[in-house]
Amino acid sequence: MYWLITLMTLGILGLIITGVLIELHPDKALGARRWFKPALGGNLLLFVGAQALLVFFGIQEVAAAPALADAAGEISLGMGLGIIGVGIPTAFSTIAAGIAVGPIGAASLAVLAEKPEIFGRTLIYLGLAEGIAIYGLVVSILLLDKL
Repeated sequence: MYWLITLMTLGILGLIITGVLIELHPDKALGARRWFKPALGGNLLLFVGAQALLVFFGIQEVAAAPALADAAGEISLGMGLGIIGVGIPTAFSTIAAGIAVGPIGAASLAVLAEKPEIFGRTLIYLGLAEGIAIYGLVVSILLLDKL
């Protein structure tokens, strides 16, 4: 299992080194396109493949472990997946709220520069966009109550 983590780390380090090379010498890095795209593709393929193998071997290792969840106070596989499922609505709704607030906030600042009297209306729009995150949090709390 450690070899997979090492493989993923090497893939990430390759991407970081490539990014630093592009930042320091953009003309040289972009001039060598014949090796650039295959190197990035290879690093990305290495990372995604190692991630898939890590998930597969990690699930196999957890599923093969003896079931001592009640005796030792540990969380079982089903309970862990349930807790992850409870967190998903909060994660997605927070991302969606961030995506919504960005353009709305930029547009409201632009409008406030021209018409400061509509400040209250722009706050309402920002509040509606932030409400998406609150709805996701409420759904997660309701789901957590069901566990």
